[in-house]
Amino acid sequence: MVKKIFGKGITYFLLIICGLVMVVPFLWMVSTSLKSQTDINRGSVGFIPYSSITYYHNNGKKEKVEIVTQDRESSVINIYDEEGKTFKQSFVKVPTSSLTTEKRIRFNFNNFSEAFNKVPFGRYFLNTIFVSFCVLLGVLISSSLAAYAFARMQFKGRDFIFYLFISMMMVPQPIYLIPSYYLLTKIGWINTYYALIIPWIANIFSIFLLRQQFKTIPQDLFDAAVIDGCSRFSILWRIILPISKPVLATAAIFSIIGSWNSFMWPLVMTSSEHLRVLQVGLSYFAQESSSHTALLMSASTFSIAPLLILFLFAQRQIISSFITSGLKG
Repeated sequence: MVKKIFGKGITYFLLIICGLVMVVPFLWMVSTSLKSQTDINRGSVGFIPYSSITYYHNNGKKEKVEIVTQDRESSVINIYDEEGKTFKQSFVKVPTSSLTTEKRIRFNFNNFSEAFNKVPFGRYFLNTIFVSFCVLLGVLISSSLAAYAFARMQFKGRDFIFYLFISMMMVPQPIYLIPSYYLLTKIGWINTYYALIIPWIANIFSIFLLRQQFKTIPQDLFDAAVIDGCSRFSILWRIILPISKPVLATAAIFSIIGSWNSFMWPLVMTSSEHLRVLQVGLSYFAQESSSHTALLMSASTFSIAPLLILFLFAQRQIISSFITSGLKG
């Protein structure tokens, strides 16, 4: 009993550590996006967006200042005006003892609007949503048809073709990037939506996932459908797909994530800013604003937020699909 409890404790401890390793960078990104660039330049690296404000106490009057240089005895400061935006006095030498520093929690939500408006992120989002939706529609159609053929139909070379498809999952994208570019150039699809959509409507992982689900369905259900006069397409549309909704949801989520995070392919296949998708636009934005950490983290946060929300709503379907589909060969 003690060994069992100890074993579970070790397991949970390792899971917590792994969870923190994945979550902490995301939390740091969000917290940094809410800080001011001034605080970041001063070395603020914590998770809470504190803002340090220095005040000069002059004859009972409290004025907001900025320290230029400082030592034990005296400091050179710039004194802000009443609005706290510009200086009314610059390079004033005062006793260091007359200065105090306060830390306040301050959320700079304007970083998000500033980052969004600095480059046409609205256009990037629309392009990404359009491409993701078209690819998703193509993936669900092609994967359902292919998975049904590999799972329930008998034809010569079926298993060989399927395992050939599976082996393609081990081929890195850079290997077929140049041949694909040459092919798309020949058919005139470079710098078009066709290049971003058509090559990705066949997804091997989705075919594999749906095939495993279709193979778990009892044969008696298919025999009864045939006796009732259903065609192959009717069986797929009216029987198989309705009882495979969790797996279809998982395939859809993985398709959206893949399209949303796609970077190398759209970077090579398109050059027009009007066709630029989110990850490519984010890369260009990072080059332009490399010195502005707060804006970079803000752009990264609102770029990943839709995927995070999607996963939170669909996590039950993902878990359910892996439980019901199994790994039947």
